[in-house]
Amino acid sequence: MEATFENLWGAIQAVLFQPAVWGVILLAAVYGVFMGGIPGLTATMAVALVVPVTFFMDTVPALAAVVTLVACAIFAGDIPNALLRIPGTPASAAYTEDLYSHTKRGEPSRGLGLCLTFSVIGGLFGAIVLMLFAQPLAALATQFSVAEYFWLYLLGLSCAVIVSRGSRLRATLALIIGLLLSTVGLSAVHTEARFTFGQAELYQGINFIPAMIGLFGLSEILRNVVRLERGLDPEAPTVKGEKEGKEGVWSRYVSAPLRSVFQGNGLLAWRRKWHALRSGVIGSVIGMLPGAGADIGSWVSLAASKRSSKRPQDYGKGSTEGIGDATMANSSALAGAWIPALVFGIPGDSVTAIVIGVLLMKNVSPGPNIFAEQGELVFSIYLMFIVANLILLPVGFAAIKAGGRLVRVPRRILMPIILLFCIIGAYAINGSYFDVGVMAAMGILGFVLERLQVPLGPVVLGIILGGPLEAKLINTLTQADGSLVGFVSRPTAAILALITLFVWSMPAIKAWRKQ
Repeated sequence: MEATFENLWGAIQAVLFQPAVWGVILLAAVYGVFMGGIPGLTATMAVALVVPVTFFMDTVPALAAVVTLVACAIFAGDIPNALLRIPGTPASAAYTEDLYSHTKRGEPSRGLGLCLTFSVIGGLFGAIVLMLFAQPLAALATQFSVAEYFWLYLLGLSCAVIVSRGSRLRATLALIIGLLLSTVGLSAVHTEARFTFGQAELYQGINFIPAMIGLFGLSEILRNVVRLERGLDPEAPTVKGEKEGKEGVWSRYVSAPLRSVFQGNGLLAWRRKWHALRSGVIGSVIGMLPGAGADIGSWVSLAASKRSSKRPQDYGKGSTEGIGDATMANSSALAGAWIPALVFGIPGDSVTAIVIGVLLMKNVSPGPNIFAEQGELVFSIYLMFIVANLILLPVGFAAIKAGGRLVRVPRRILMPIILLFCIIGAYAINGSYFDVGVMAAMGILGFVLERLQVPLGPVVLGIILGGPLEAKLINTLTQADGSLVGFVSRPTAAILALITLFVWSMPAIKAWRKQ
């Protein structure tokens, strides 16, 4: 116990009493919001660009930069999601329609305020889970074999169909399209390239970032162009809640903007505290599973939220409940991904894979002994998550108010600017013009699918999870000598299989009960 207090006090001195660390955190927050707010520039790319700078930093400031950057970049991905209908992260695609509905109603600050509030709450919840349950939860993560991961990926894909607005048949078609696109190139279990048509760039498969930008961003541009040519919606939507006139300086520049972003969010969080707790648990537990992360957690949490809601018909049309629950799981998964990284040296996602490299560069070896040998550093990481999420409040608020001005720009001016960002975002991933072509092709596909009322979210998740799902399927069959029993031979796998079966059978059960 005495050693624990010594490590805690040492962490407080190393993080809270060091002006240099605070300076790094503030700069990382601004940088993370900037990078996350530009479509195509992901949190992983932002961290990768910062790694060379961390070489010249001490361990604590270096990790503080990474933690703060990721927390802010994940939230900032919701800014283009709300204003431009371009998800900044794959997890954001789960609630794109809900978030963009607020912008179409002239309330972009309302939707982004929900994202900011629940992102901070989710991040703090994830930090608490990391502090209290790191070692026990990491032990649980080791119980997952390839069969459990197969069912987990399948459950995430199933939830994408469940939460989609409109026909389940169309949502299933979208998922199948995404899975088909995921088969392009070399897979982890095949040595022959598939559907590459002689293009060497397709050997690594279709990059989901250009695909996501095209499906949501370019298709939105094409739809607006059609509307403008028909004389529809020629101007930007009116932003509600922004009072102009003779009111006082305090009301106009402080209280009114604060109300437009945060009003009612605390009450909603308290009224739905048990739902928020459920979403935080889902995000933290799924986030700690290597390769799962926030992408699946956000979809599963949204599906659970819709299933338990008294107003499921509002989901996809601006549901505040859906946005809150999904963003809660999205942010809580960030800290969860650090659990296997710290305890076993196994990255929970692409960001923690970079973090492990930073730790090794600083002569810190992740593993079970890190709590005994580097106790002060571990407590410092806990404090970094808390400080990073608290600093996100003012920085995120400033980003919301600055980004909200985009809504006032007329569509004829805004659409070419968005197109430029789409092209830059697609090109910046690999510096490849081929990715720009992928973005363009996906934009046309997204435009056609939306004209047919086919949702786009399942397409994105199918592209992302199709490859891992196929690999786990082949690996499970190989280990079981081709027998299907291998998928349910372990208790955890059998439980996940039953949950997945229940999710797919719910529509039939509901129809039978109505009859």
